[in-house]
Amino acid sequence: MKLSNYFSPTQKETSSEAEIISHQLMIRSGMIKQASAGIYSWLPMGLRVLKKIENIVREEQNKAGAVELLMPTIQSADLWIKSGRYDEYGKEMLRILDRGGRQMLYGPTNEELITDIFKSYITSYKDLPKNLYHIQWKFRDEVRPRFGVMRGREFLMKDNYSFDLNEKNAVDSYNNMFSAYIKTFLRLGLTPISLRADTGPIGGNLSHEFQILANTGESTLYYDKALENINPDKIEPQKLQTYYAAVDDLHDKDNCPISEDQLKISKGIEVGHIFYFGTKYSEKLGAYVQDSKGNNIPVHMGSYGIGISRLVGAVIEAFHDDVGIKWPLNLAPFKVSIINLMVDNKNCNKVSEEIYQNLNILSNDILYDDRECSIGKKLSDNDLIGTPYQIIIGKRDLENNLIEIKNRFKNKSQKISVSEVKNFISEKIIES
Repeated sequence: MKLSNYFSPTQKETSSEAEIISHQLMIRSGMIKQASAGIYSWLPMGLRVLKKIENIVREEQNKAGAVELLMPTIQSADLWIKSGRYDEYGKEMLRILDRGGRQMLYGPTNEELITDIFKSYITSYKDLPKNLYHIQWKFRDEVRPRFGVMRGREFLMKDNYSFDLNEKNAVDSYNNMFSAYIKTFLRLGLTPISLRADTGPIGGNLSHEFQILANTGESTLYYDKALENINPDKIEPQKLQTYYAAVDDLHDKDNCPISEDQLKISKGIEVGHIFYFGTKYSEKLGAYVQDSKGNNIPVHMGSYGIGISRLVGAVIEAFHDDVGIKWPLNLAPFKVSIINLMVDNKNCNKVSEEIYQNLNILSNDILYDDRECSIGKKLSDNDLIGTPYQIIIGKRDLENNLIEIKNRFKNKSQKISVSEVKNFISEKIIES
């Protein structure tokens, strides 16, 4: 993609409305634009990142055996009234009337709707277990929406629901999702810390939240340092759940079960939450199956959520510096940028265009900065948007048949010959 043809409205100044780093950088790098309080338009650069995170989440759900469907954003209130949550949920739920005067709502979550889908088609234990998920926009009318996509009113979320015959099988499904979540966050380049959590209004007695380490996070975490070294090829949910981890208001320093040498203290950001709530919804909404003895019994359910749009902000909080974003390679809107420092120079144009055409064959993640603007703006914009590999092409280097390659994540540069560029970049982006 040639940047002159792209839509990437970068800004030099920080918006006064942006309180945290991720919000500031997402606005400055042209990823989002506020439509109203807590609601954002995702501009092309931001949408590319959002889709990449979404795809990783989807891939790990599919690997774990979950099956994707899609439920609507607008739901009838009938099921929520039946479950008892319509009045319990509070003002965060956006309640509306359709033109026929029927009570409707903008879904903040989907336990009721998925249970109704399940009970319409599944009647026998032979069809269990089932795990269904979707990726959909949600709305919760926060009192004070702030921090950009970290705590907005409208957000993209993956939520899925497991259905099992009994508690033992349901806990197995729960642990399977626990593993899938750890794998997902590790693939995103993040360090996940799992903590036992309160079930809140969703209900049940078993729940974990997942925080990722970030120096600018909103929570202070106390945890066993072993949680920083999880082998993605050997995840043991039950073992991981035994390690100590607590947020600051639940940590008792005088009665901490692990030694000071083993205890780590870091900032964190919540990005996922999982629940096992037994038969709470199946009993109220009539999700029963016939067991092997012919008895009708309520299915056991679990619920699992990941804030996909929130993850975009969380990754930026984890990976940035004073000049911009430092994207992990697999999440960057573009993996490589070709920066033509002198568009009025014939040789710079020729080499830049040749490299662009050669790399475009390898990947659709190539950005060619062919804009007619100052060298300073080109370099600062590319650092701001965080392109992992920057190919910097200038007149002086070309006189020696050289170009500069900058690794944005490591903030290191090297010079290589023009003929080496394709192989160098090929090795870097293909291995990702």
